[in-house]
Amino acid sequence: MDEPKNDSHKRILLVEDDDGLANVYVTRLQAEGFDVRRVADGEDALASALSYHPDLVLLDVMMPKVSGFDVLDILRNTPETANLKVIMLTALSQDSDKQRAESLGVDDYLVKSQVVIADVIDRIRHQLGIS
Repeated sequence: MDEPKNDSHKRILLVEDDDGLANVYVTRLQAEGFDVRRVADGEDALASALSYHPDLVLLDVMMPKVSGFDVLDILRNTPETANLKVIMLTALSQDSDKQRAESLGVDDYLVKSQVVIADVIDRIRHQLGIS
């Protein structure tokens, strides 16, 4: 079996409540050589950010329990996760939502209907400094 492209196994925390979409992303990210952990809500995202120590969080906005905006706000205000790379991947395409994410310190903001998975992988690589 061939080894996947080695990005020194950067860790991606995928926060997505849609199982179908999450499975597609986990499969693709693993095929790209990333170490992936998927959680389905904001509470688990916050706990996993501290225990899993991801290099980057791919964060949905509309989720049960705690929204992606609140997760981002808490991550940015927690010393251990303040500098974590965060890409929001959301169905919310309004400028006001993007501005809110940017005001909270998001590194990148992608609208699900406007990107394909290859674009997301490119953005992840860019944020992690992987060419």
